[in-house]
Amino acid sequence: MKRLSRDEEERARDRSVPDLIGRRVQLLLVGINPSLSSGATGFHFATPGNRLWPALYGAGLTTRLLQPSDTADLIRSGIGITNLANRATRNATEVLDWELLNGAETVRATVERHEPKVVAVLGIGAFRRAFQSPAAKLGRQPVRLAMSELWVAPNPSGVNAYYTVPRLIELFRPIRELLEGSRHGE
Repeated sequence: MKRLSRDEEERARDRSVPDLIGRRVQLLLVGINPSLSSGATGFHFATPGNRLWPALYGAGLTTRLLQPSDTADLIRSGIGITNLANRATRNATEVLDWELLNGAETVRATVERHEPKVVAVLGIGAFRRAFQSPAAKLGRQPVRLAMSELWVAPNPSGVNAYYTVPRLIELFRPIRELLEGSRHGE
């Protein structure tokens, strides 16, 4: 996707992006909140340079490198996307604690309704605040969210440069393995 002008981004401030969840969702990705690029385009993880798409492909969760606009292919892959706070901002630090707490309750209800095998919250700091789990670590969590396995992965935003695509791939691979195991009755 092309980079938006500053004016285009600012016009997208506070816009929402609809959940992207198919009937057979196996993996529900939970972002912190939409970026201004996502607010402007209506597509999740739309900021150029966001590493979610190469990480999903590299981990084998998608059969090709998807773009944010490839929503039908994402749904066919059994992957859905929602956010803790559905308000576009320039930076996730603009999301307020009460939005995260309310978002956790909304995500719980979404998980109960759609019953994905795995829920992966993308952002350790936001997860800790939203789910009131200050000691949570990256990876599989010791508790479930409704009946779903619960994972925490780093925010794939380009701002979070510490987690490179290869590191994100390594964190997503066990999720793929878990999903493949459940398809084969393991």
